[in-house]
Amino acid sequence: QVQLVESGGGLAQAGGSLRLSCTASVSTFSINTIGWHRRTPGKQRELVAVISSGGSRNYADSVKGRFTISRDNAGKTVSLQMNSLKPEDTAVYYCNAVTRIGSYWGQGTQVTVSS
Repeated sequence: QVQLVESGGGLAQAGGSLRLSCTASVSTFSINTIGWHRRTPGKQRELVAVISSGGSRNYADSVKGRFTISRDNAGKTVSLQMNSLKPEDTAVYYCNAVTRIGSYWGQGTQVTVSS
């Protein structure tokens, strides 16, 4: 089982930046993919960014060029640097880890972007 603890988030103005971090209970190098999803009221949860154990990255079209996902050298923490934030980025952001055994979720962290 993988436990995920998220930090970061909060309130930012449009055009500003925030950084989210997700610390896993196991090395992220042992996780197939780890990344961030978000959910806004009335909408389905959507993938924001994901990084594989091999280091490949994928981003939602809506965040390409603005968000960057990275992993620390120790392999326990994955971060999402969010720049040029827009009001439509407002959502609850969830860290997700997928292993051979299953899919695991963090508790979620609120990101609010004011115009």
